[in-house]
This record gives sequence, structure tokens and C-alpha cells, in this order.
Amino acid sequence: MSADDQQFLDLLSSIPNQIRRYSVEVADYVDKAVDKVADDIRDTLSSAQWVPDYVRPKPPARPPPVEIVPMTTLESIQNWISRHKILCGVVVVTAGYITYRTVRYTKQLRKPRRAKRARNGGRLEVVVIAGSPTLPLTKALSLDLERRGFIVYVVCNSIEDEVTVQGLSRPDIRPLGIDITDPPNAGQAIERFANYLQTPHAAVPRAKPTYLVLKAVILIPSLNYQTSPIATIPPSSFADLFNTHLLHPILTIQSFLPLLTSKITPQGESTGTPKVLVFTPSIISSINPPFHAPEATVCSALSAFTEVLTAELRPLAIPVTHIQLGTFDFAGFTPTRPGPSGPTTTTHLPTTGLHPLLTSPAETLQWPESARRTYGRNYMSQSASAISAGRIRGLRGSSLRELHNAVFDVIDGSDQSDVVRVGLGAGLYGFVGRWAPRGLVAWMMGIRKVDELSAWEGGNGSGGAARPDSASGSSASEKSGGSENGEGSEFIAVAKEHDGHNVWK
Repeated sequence: MSADDQQFLDLLSSIPNQIRRYSVEVADYVDKAVDKVADDIRDTLSSAQWVPDYVRPKPPARPPPVEIVPMTTLESIQNWISRHKILCGVVVVTAGYITYRTVRYTKQLRKPRRAKRARNGGRLEVVVIAGSPTLPLTKALSLDLERRGFIVYVVCNSIEDEVTVQGLSRPDIRPLGIDITDPPNAGQAIERFANYLQTPHAAVPRAKPTYLVLKAVILIPSLNYQTSPIATIPPSSFADLFNTHLLHPILTIQSFLPLLTSKITPQGESTGTPKVLVFTPSIISSINPPFHAPEATVCSALSAFTEVLTAELRPLAIPVTHIQLGTFDFAGFTPTRPGPSGPTTTTHLPTTGLHPLLTSPAETLQWPESARRTYGRNYMSQSASAISAGRIRGLRGSSLRELHNAVFDVIDGSDQSDVVRVGLGAGLYGFVGRWAPRGLVAWMMGIRKVDELSAWEGGNGSGGAARPDSASGSSASEKSGGSENGEGSEFIAVAKEHDGHNVWK
């Protein structure tokens, strides 16, 4: 049998199947049509008046009418939530976080914070503050700790510092004379202080003597810095800066380490180990903006030093806490300074302890011509930006109460974190410094590309930074009017070197 014959037979065999399928479809269509016609006739006859009742057919059964019921408010809300699940999740998480922070903040404010006292009401706990007494932060913290029941000792390096501490007129805020620049004398002063702690004291006559307990050593480095391009800062200014702002705090901690690692409390009394608190401003060191090399360098070095100190003292059960400071409102702790139109009172500092009169754009006129042309426009732009000089323009600093509460919580052991950020901008700038691109931060501060640079000026060249006020060419730390180590100065001034050693030619 050929292929054509087989194909013809297959076609003939499929004809009955096709006929059967078509016949079934036609029958179904006819049945539906007949049923529809019968239903229409029955419906018409059931409603006709001329048909007698005994022959009138019953009307066909119909489904009940659909009643549209409006949705309730709850059902509408549930329907909207089901259609916006992601948005609702974000709202719930945000509301929960805000509620948690609010409840925690309220609870922290209501927490009683008082130092322990003896049975006769005398003070027992001692706190040492190693910071310049002229800093507003040192004054504010000393007064608050004294008010909470501590005996506060402020490390003084000169007679002027002791007079400043005595000027606070608080019997429990006392000067502790330690010359950090002279290690043998500093060691003897620390030994005398340790013997004082080991000697029982009576709060009032005929009262039972009690031993004092060292609770914490608080290190407050100098928080005043000047802004200037790196090229306009002479080497001597960098040397003075590192000596007063970096080396001095390190030597201070080094002097207190024998006292911290020795058991100076009487046997049988469990008073805990003293704590070390290191303060540093964190805004500038978090983002490292241009023209802030002194502060960024010193604060970064102090942060690294604190991490190493923490690792060394952790096996000795001596906790070290790095308190990174933001912006605070120091109303009442800043002196009155003359303004352009008369005396004005400084009520807000852009960063903790930072003098409000930073290098103004007018001082760029004292730079060399080539330096002004290269850095002048960007320097003035960043000085006027909303996030320059460690401040958030238009916002007041955080209340000092937040700082005082944070310090007390660290001292009494409620907060055992290695790093504590407190103050306006401390957490925000830390986040920006970790995640924001450096170029974006610089652009937000007004830094733009310089198209035209100055030509090279060979030779010794005149010009440079501001000339010293005295003809003897004294160092910046001596001119500042502070102590020998410069802690009383507002900032390390950028002085001019001899023409043969000018860093900008």
C-alpha cells in the first residue's frame, strides 16, 4: 500500500470522529436554545393576565438579587494595608524605633544620678578631670559632678590654673597640681595623691573617718584648633600643636597609669576599679574636611591612642570609654567678648570648647598671594558652609544635660560601651564620614575645582603667614598668653617663619 493510500484511509477514519464532535456541539446549542425559548415562553405566560390560573405556569426560579453593601472603615483600612504591605512595614518599624527612643530618653532623664555617700553624709567618691580649667567643658563638667556628690580634682599645671579652679568657689572642686612636663615631679604628685586617698578622712569633726574612692579619670584634651591650608602652616606651628594637643594628653594618661593599675582601696571593701574617659571632638575628625588638618590629625591620633589604651587596660579590668563629642550649647560658660558694635555675649559654641573666632576669611589677606589664589576661594566657601567648623548652622547645640548624664552613666557602670557619641551632630557626622563619598562632602562644603593656579615663585620670596606681634619672634604658644604648655591658649597661632624657611614660596 502506498503512502497516498494510507493518507486517504486516515482521512476516512477521522471523518466519523469529526461528525460526532460537530453533532454533539449542534445538539448542545439546540438544547440551550430550546431551553432559553421555553424559559421565555414560561415567563411570559406566567405574567400574562389572559391565561387562566389553572393553566398558568409557575415562573422560573431566579437567583436572589445581589445587594451591594458599602465597606466599613475597618475593612477599607485592611484592604489598603493588604495593597501597601511594604509601606506599612516601613511605617511600623519607624514608629516603633521612635517610640523606643522616646521611652528610653524619658527613662534616662528620670533616672536618679547621685554619687554614693558615707553613712554620716560625707562624700566618698573622687573624680579627677585632666583638662584645662579655662575650657567651658571643664567648668561645666566640674560643677555638675560636684553637684551630684563627687569630690572633683582638676589637674593644674600652673598657678594661674589653680587660681581659676579656686575661682569656682566650690569646696569640693579642688586643684591637683601636677606638672606633666616634668615626669619626676609628676610622679611625686601622683604618689602624694595616692597617699591622700589611702588616708581615712572625716567629713565633720568627731565623725567616723572614711576612705575616699577614685571613681574615674577624665581626660579632656585641648579642644581649640585653627583652620588654615596646610601649605600656610609653618613646621614650628605643627610642632607646638602636637606638643600641646597630642603629647600633653598622652603624658597625662601615662602619669596616672600607676595610680589606676594599683589597688589603693582598703582590703575587704569592694568599690570597683576606676574608669578612664577620653573626650575628643568627633565632627571634624569624622569627615576630615579641607583646611582642618590640625584638628583632624590630632583627633585621629587620640582616637587611635584610646583604642590601644583600651586594649592594654581591658585585661586589667580597667574600662576605657572614648566619648566622641558633638556640638553643645555653652550658654553661661563663655566669656563676654567685644563685638563690632559693642560688647556681646557668646552663648553658643560651634563645637565643644571651640573658640567662636576661628580664622576668618579676612585673615586670608595675610597669606602669600600665591596661597590666596590657590586656596582662598575654597577656604572662604567652606568657612561659610552650613557644616563647616564642626557646627550645623541654624541649630543650637545639644543641652549640657545630655553630656552630664552620659558621663555619669559611664562612671557608675550603667553604660559600658567602648565608644559613646553625645552631642548634636556626633552620630550624624560619624555616619556621613563612614558612608558618604568624600567628593560629595567636599562639594556640600563649597569646594570647587580651581582652574587657574599661580606661577612658581623661586627663591626665598616674601610673604607668608601673619608676622609675629613681637620683634623677638617668640613661639606661638608663648604669645598665646597661656601656661607653659599652651593649655590656656585659644588655639595654636600660625606664625611666620624666617623668610629662608617659608613653607610657601
